[in-house]
Formats: sequence, C-alpha cells, structure tokens
Amino acid sequence: MSALQRARVATTAFFVLNGFTIGIWVVNIPVVQDRADVDTVLLGWLLLVLGVAAFVGMQAGGWLSDRVGSHRVELTAGALMGISVLGPALARDPVTLALGLVALGLANGVLDVSMNTQAVEVERTYERHVMGSFHAFFSLGGMLAALVGGLLISADVPMPVTAAGLAVVGVALTAACRTSVWRAGRASTGATEEASEGARRRTSAGWTWRIAGLAALAFALFLAEGVAGDWSAVHLHEVLGTSKATAAWAFGSFSLAMTVGRLLTDRVVTRIGRAAFVRAGALIAAVGLGSAALAPTTWLAVAGWTLFGIGLSGCVPQFLSAAGHVDPAAAGRNVAKVAGFGYVGLLAGPAVIGLLTHWVPLTSAFWLPVAGCVAAGLVAPYLLRPDPAAGDSRARRG
Repeated sequence: MSALQRARVATTAFFVLNGFTIGIWVVNIPVVQDRADVDTVLLGWLLLVLGVAAFVGMQAGGWLSDRVGSHRVELTAGALMGISVLGPALARDPVTLALGLVALGLANGVLDVSMNTQAVEVERTYERHVMGSFHAFFSLGGMLAALVGGLLISADVPMPVTAAGLAVVGVALTAACRTSVWRAGRASTGATEEASEGARRRTSAGWTWRIAGLAALAFALFLAEGVAGDWSAVHLHEVLGTSKATAAWAFGSFSLAMTVGRLLTDRVVTRIGRAAFVRAGALIAAVGLGSAALAPTTWLAVAGWTLFGIGLSGCVPQFLSAAGHVDPAAAGRNVAKVAGFGYVGLLAGPAVIGLLTHWVPLTSAFWLPVAGCVAAGLVAPYLLRPDPAAGDSRARRG
C-alpha cells in the first residue's frame, strides 16, 4: 500500500471516529439527561452550548491546521475526541454537564475541520475526487454508533464504561494512524516546500467573494439537512397521522439515502463534474422535500424524504473541497469558514421551521429550505470552478 493510500485510510478512520463518537453521545442523551437531572428546556440550552463550542473549535482548528499542519491537529483532536465523551458521561449536575459539553464541542469542531482539511490535501494529491467517500464513512460511523450504543444501553452497560472504552479506542486509533496521516509537501522537493512555506506566510485568509458564497450555500443546505433531522418524523406523525414507529421511517430513509448517496458521490462527480453534480443534487433535494410536503400518503412522503436525502448527500462535501482548494496555504481557515457557517445552518434549521409554524402550517414552512436548495442549485456552478481534483481522469492513483 502506497503512502497516499495509507493516508486515505487514516483520514477515513478519523471520519469514522468522529461520526461514531457523536453517535454515541446522541443515543445516550436521555441517559445523561436523567443522570444530570436536566429538564427538556435546560437540555435545549445545553445543546446550544455544545453547538457554540463546536463552532469555536472549527475556527480554532482551521487556524491551527494552517499554522502547524492539519495532520498534527487531526492526531491531537482525534485522541481528545474520544476522551471528551467522558465529560458528559460522568456529569452529575447541569454545571458539570455544561463543562463536559464544552469540551466535547471544542474537540468535535477542531477534529471536524482538521480531518476535512486532511481530506482536501489527500484529494489534491490524488488528483481525483475522494471527498464524498470520507463523508460517507462519517455517516457509517454514526449508524454504527446507533447500533452499538443501543445494544450497550439494552445490556445496561453504564455510560461511563462506554465512554471509557471509546476513549481507549480513540487513543489507540490515533496511535495507529500516527505515521500514515498525510503531511502536505511530503513528496515535494526542498525548493517547493520552501516556496509553499513562503506562500503560507504571505497568504491572506480573509473572506473572499467565493468563500463567502460557498459558506452561504453550505448554510442553506445544512439548514435543509437540519430540518430533516428534527421535523421529518413530526411531519409524518402530526400531518399524515402515522404512528410514531412508522414516522421514524422518514428520518431513517433520509439517513440511509444520505449514506448511500455519499458512497456514490465520487464516481458521479468524476463523470459529470463538481458543478453539474451540485446543481443536479440540490435541485433533486428541492423536488424531494417539495414532494414530501405535498404528499397525501405516508409512503409517498417517505419516498420524498428519501429523494431529499439522495439529493443533499454529496453537495456539502463539494463546498468543503472547493474551499480547501481556493488557497492551499489557507485551506484550514477556508474550510473552517464554510464548515462553520454550515454548522450554524444545521443548528438554525429546526428552530427556524419551529418559529414559522406559529404562522403557517408545517408543510408550508418546508418551502423555505426548498427555496434554499433551489438557490444552491442555481448559484453553485458559478462558485465551483475547476481545480486540480475536479474530476479529471488524468491521474488514477491509489
């Protein structure tokens, strides 16, 4: 296995670790809530604290990745990510839970940006699209966590024991990947490395029109994704009158479609190009969510949510990849900007829909994310100009 292939495997492992860790936290939220004696309202505020900490961690992770190298930041954050779950797991009151969630959010944010920056660097060296596969394994990590976490809860395994095991796994994985992560410039000549370092010192990591546009599109599509997470099951249960068990099929089908779509993303992008892919994906997502909103029956609605997931699945990874390719010397900070605003959209989506339902029916509120998807489909091609990994078949390494 070549060094580049080992780097791809190592980066994939960190995507799995991140998805698995967040998944373990999510399935244990009711357990933590009871242990820390937190009611639903306070839990909502504490989850907001988690989100703010993650956003801060993303910006710090971007700066650190450009400053000391994304491989170093990824290794450190990967080890800390597993350990940080011990905070919420051991929390006995709202204060200790808040502190634990700050630590988890910071670790998640730093790892999220550093692993995406690593993915951009690996993709740049591959000279073909591989970003979609990384995000597919993040989704698979979350699905695996739902399965493993549910089994551990059913077996009455205490969460601190689960968290301790996760901490060991995180540290062990980091140690195993230490020599495989990709170091930018490792294959370059000394002169090229010196030039790259000079560019790093001279680069401006400020906002450009292209980075701002990518961040806005990421916000719009992550907002739509957040709506699926919190409102798809509610839609089937309250609007179409299904049972709660059946209503869960809406989000389940959406999640499965997202995972499968991401596994196929790289091949499709390589064939038709990044701009055409995002245009088609975002418009398919708009049709899917619009169809779900108009569906008169449960299974037509499930089909709509599934189509919504297929359309959204590979779009945001293309924004992150494009941001990382704008300026290699500022890749971490640019990825952090786009990922950070996308994350804000993910947090804002459910709240915005909830606010709109005070004035309009739930299905009418869905037309806001539909409009966002349409806008993304129309505008994205102007922002996704070709880059060294833009689907050329010249290089098929790995």
